Amino acid sequence: MEKAAFGAGCFWGIQAAFDELKGVTSTQVGYMGGTAKNPSYKEVCTGKTGHAETVEIVFDPSQISFEQLLETFWKIHDPSSLNRQKLDFGTQYRSVIFYYNESQRASALKSKEKLEKSGKKIVTQIVSAGEFFKAEAYHQKYYLTHPGVC
Repeated sequence: MEKAAFGAGCFWGIQAAFDELKGVTSTQVGYMGGTAKNPSYKEVCTGKTGHAETVEIVFDPSQISFEQLLETFWKIHDPSSLNRQKLDFGTQYRSVIFYYNESQRASALKSKEKLEKSGKKIVTQIVSAGEFFKAEAYHQKYYLTHPGVC
């Protein structure tokens, strides 16, 4: 099993999209890329902690590749929108790929460059995965208990 982590706006809908993929064995939502230890949703929403709403994915690389996860990532949000996805805005909603190893980093850079060749300015950050802080329980699988929200 391997891990991947993406920020692409509100984590509820992002989790729902990745949960549908064959080969994804689990997901959890949380916060990554900031400075505070164990931030709460309320703190992250201020934009002052530096965290992005993130989905951490555990996947089976014999069933789905990191590159296939990247394809989904690019499709489910607007990577040309700086710190904004639909009605959500702030650095916590930024587009970001958190890589866990050099292979993921190289794949992320390659896929971003390919997308930029289409003429779009892509603002997605590609940064080393730091500590992941799991979000509060009521955020996990939120889309299952609130259909139509995501």
